[in-house]
Amino acid sequence: MNMNQLTEKLKIQLIEILNLTDVTPEDFDENAQLVGGDLGIDSIDVLEIVVMVEKEYGVVINNKEIAEKVFTSLATLADFIRKTSPTLSS
Repeated sequence: MNMNQLTEKLKIQLIEILNLTDVTPEDFDENAQLVGGDLGIDSIDVLEIVVMVEKEYGVVINNKEIAEKVFTSLATLADFIRKTSPTLSS
């Protein structure tokens, strides 16, 4: 899976798990602020994303400093998953 495919898949997954009914994948700016940005993603939502990332990609995010970097934007989340997931080939 390349970076674009992963980013597009993450957009769909985030819309589904966060129940963003008025958001489409095309609305997602992968470089926009993810937490606290226009989408209204808060700390509870981040926990849901962490669980999904763990289950789907085998990536554990259990450190606050790492989480702050990873959840900067959708692009940083996708990059982190691509680099650390045992289920994806780089």
